[in-house]
Amino acid sequence: MAALGKIRSKGVILMCIIGFGLFAFIAEEAFRSCESSRNNDRQQVGEVLGEKVNVNDFQKLVDEYSDVIKMQQGTQSLNDEQLNQVKDMVWNTYVQSKIVENEAKKLGLKVTDAEMQNILKEGTNPMLLQTPFVNQQTGRFDANALQKFLAEYDSQKNTNPQAVQQYETIYKYWTFIEKTLRQQTLAQKYQGLLSHCFLSNPVEAKMAFKDENEESQIQLAAFSYSTIQDDKVKITDDDLKAKYNELKPRFQQYVESRDIKYVDVQVKASAADRMALQNQFAGYAKDLATATDPAVVVRKSTSSINYLGIPVGKTAFPSDIAAKLATMTVGQTTGVFEDKADNSLNIVRLIAKQQLPDSIQYRQIQIGGVTPAAAHKTADSVYTALKSGADFEAIAKKYRQEGQKTWMTTQQYQSAPSMDNDTKNYINSLNTMAANETKNIALTQGNIILQVLDRKGMTDKYTAAVIKKNIEFSRDSYSSAYNKFASFVSANQNAGDILNNAAKYGYRVQEASDVTTSTHYLANIHGTREALKWLFDAKEGAISPMYECGDNDHLLIVALTKIHEIGYRSLDDPRVKEMVKAEVMKDKKAEMLMAKANGVKNIGAAKAKGARVATVSQVTFAAPVFVSLTGASEPAVSGAVAATAKGKFSSKPVKGNAGVYVFQVVNRVNRAAKFDDKTMEQKLRQKTMQYAGNFMNELYIKANVVDNRYLFF
Repeated sequence: MAALGKIRSKGVILMCIIGFGLFAFIAEEAFRSCESSRNNDRQQVGEVLGEKVNVNDFQKLVDEYSDVIKMQQGTQSLNDEQLNQVKDMVWNTYVQSKIVENEAKKLGLKVTDAEMQNILKEGTNPMLLQTPFVNQQTGRFDANALQKFLAEYDSQKNTNPQAVQQYETIYKYWTFIEKTLRQQTLAQKYQGLLSHCFLSNPVEAKMAFKDENEESQIQLAAFSYSTIQDDKVKITDDDLKAKYNELKPRFQQYVESRDIKYVDVQVKASAADRMALQNQFAGYAKDLATATDPAVVVRKSTSSINYLGIPVGKTAFPSDIAAKLATMTVGQTTGVFEDKADNSLNIVRLIAKQQLPDSIQYRQIQIGGVTPAAAHKTADSVYTALKSGADFEAIAKKYRQEGQKTWMTTQQYQSAPSMDNDTKNYINSLNTMAANETKNIALTQGNIILQVLDRKGMTDKYTAAVIKKNIEFSRDSYSSAYNKFASFVSANQNAGDILNNAAKYGYRVQEASDVTTSTHYLANIHGTREALKWLFDAKEGAISPMYECGDNDHLLIVALTKIHEIGYRSLDDPRVKEMVKAEVMKDKKAEMLMAKANGVKNIGAAKAKGARVATVSQVTFAAPVFVSLTGASEPAVSGAVAATAKGKFSSKPVKGNAGVYVFQVVNRVNRAAKFDDKTMEQKLRQKTMQYAGNFMNELYIKANVVDNRYLFF
């Protein structure tokens, strides 16, 4: 009881302690929740219609599309530019698909499995013709070939490990095509529904036919704006404000952008660096010309072009090397030559030149065994059976293979980074075997029975050893450039000093306008993602840290000069002000020239007041007339001519884009064309759809798209 009383006597203190503990627990959980939310936000590559896009999900889409491009191009990897194109394509497709799906859902539109089956049966969609399931005889997509493949895919992945990778690649390619086909079909259904909202009728069609086919010939007198000097025109702030308010919708900005000024230093090889590389290449040239195995010399030189030791097309080489090969004789080795286009030194040795097929159709049977010797023995018996007339596919199935016909092109192997002797033997056999020839090829781990069925596209192929190396700067050259630039940065601590004093240090200040988060390279310099992240987190007037970027050959510092937020650009913006001023200038000059042209009743009077005169033919209401006197298209003139009777003079001067005009309609005729109301109605409908073609832009704006890819890629 005493203990209980003691506890009660300390009740207030205990309650405080317990309350504080509970608060700490809740606060900790809240902090963890907030931190988790922040971490989650850091993983968002963007947002569409309020739905966040996780970077991992987006990367999967990029990888998927990259694999498709690699398969289509027959390459193993994509360079930075190609990857950026893939990322842009994936992002744009993702955003558009989400927007269309959202609109389609509201309308109850969807693509059913039955519709997809009908598309496959028809086999006419261009996307289907990009698949391996095209009937070579009809040139059409073969749905049966697809079904056969899908059935084989399920069985082969469990029974034939050797074929798994090839089947998996084709399967992924097909699933991408199928998904894209669904998205494309849904978008077409939505656009089709939209197009039926635009109608025409026979009355409108008849008027449009008249507008297109009624031609006028006019005598035109032009008072060009260029005849008035700009300094003769007085423009006030009120004029600019009034015109800005009139044109304000032009200056609406839907994505935040930023203007920068920057100093970029590209480090280049010094004279000493170039001399050292020239001495290296003199040794390479001597070794390559006499080498029994050119691969050893090429590998030792760390050339950017690998030596495969097999015949490849000229497209496998850079353009400067391909140009050399075209003029060389077999066995020749060039001297050292420089290519300024890619800043490299080069040596080429042409080992062989052959006329070989670009495309080869073949089939094969892979023969394995407990040991290589056992495989060789089995392959010999298979080869003998085939030479005696045995059925190729029947034997292939005996070894759990299909023995299907396959095409191989030069493009599929000529860009390989390296090639072992077995692969060289295999490809050389395919290149040199005659049509309908069968060959038993012994490899390290087994045999391949190879049969060539067709050869197409005979072309020159080259076996060439190439040493190509960039003329690179040394570590000393880089250190010298780095130290000089770092001294400049440390001596100028703010944006004003950096920009004002750059020239004194021998540097040039450059500008870039309207940089957005969709930019891949700041100032078109590779490796500037960190600078981009800084830019969109910085405040106006800030100066960045010094960045080492590019291909490890650039030094960069950036000043953020202006932030253009979402909304309307103000009249204070120099580019906006310049555009508004140009429009006000045109209006003022038009007023002066129209006053001059008032009272003019004929072409002679206009000429007497300084107008230039010309005859203009084939003027129609349906298209703006081009006036060679002022070098401008003038839709207002076309409209005024249509409203003026034959033989009459214009009722008042016409204000155009490049001048003020008066005219007389000399003649009016109709083209020899036959009116067809149905054809004309369809034409008008298509034209209206073109005018409405910006619907996706409107939907994009309303979708509140956020693009944060710059944080990750």
